[in-house]
Amino acid sequence: MTVTFYKYQGTGNDFVIIDNRAGFFPKTNHKLVQNLCDRHLGIGADGLILLENDDTSDFGMVYFNSDGKEGSMCGNGGRCIVAFAEFLGVIEGETTFKAVDGLHQATLSNEIVSLKMQDVDTIIRKPHYFFLDTGSPHHVQLISDLDSLDVKKEGAKIRYGLYGASGSNVNFVEQKTANKFYVRTYERGVEDETLSCGTGVTAVALAMFANGMVNDPSVHINTEGGDLKVDFISIKDRFENIRLTGPATLVFKGTVEI
Repeated sequence: MTVTFYKYQGTGNDFVIIDNRAGFFPKTNHKLVQNLCDRHLGIGADGLILLENDDTSDFGMVYFNSDGKEGSMCGNGGRCIVAFAEFLGVIEGETTFKAVDGLHQATLSNEIVSLKMQDVDTIIRKPHYFFLDTGSPHHVQLISDLDSLDVKKEGAKIRYGLYGASGSNVNFVEQKTANKFYVRTYERGVEDETLSCGTGVTAVALAMFANGMVNDPSVHINTEGGDLKVDFISIKDRFENIRLTGPATLVFKGTVEI
């Protein structure tokens, strides 16, 4: 079968996106997803996303990590599928869609997508790191001289050594200014550093605010792939109206045999 795909990226986090409203894609074929995401033998991407029909919202988002397995919420992927939905004419300017962690609202204008994330009411504080779930589990750890860090090596140690088989994404953070942070992320399911991680930078912003590292509930995050902004409302230890904002762009369109 010849399938049309679209390659999107959000601050360097890249995805193969397919319009699956007709329901033809074999979602249980994990090897196929692996092959499509393979950067040498396939299209190449951090993950694959299907846009599907949904009875309760504008569309449904099904996300697979590049290891072929269906994953938890992907923030940059969510922003990219919103841009794709507008490209298809499914939405215009704003939307509500369903992902694995529930309904999300988003707005978009001139390739800038602002995605509302789920509320967060638990941040686990440890002596040297934080842990929280922003749709996906995230370890957040402050570090100096982040440029010189071997993120894949050190991230894998924490991902497997501290969190076991289920694992966690691992974010290393360096503060640059009063409300700007530099973040590099090791993503489970990709099992490598990615250029950006939407749920990861969201976790970093909330953890830094909770720790008193920043007082402004509008936090700027610099990733290897570009800049993102996280806005939120803090009510005691609860974070509401969390919005992840940044660019989401179409890279190219093609066809592939599956």
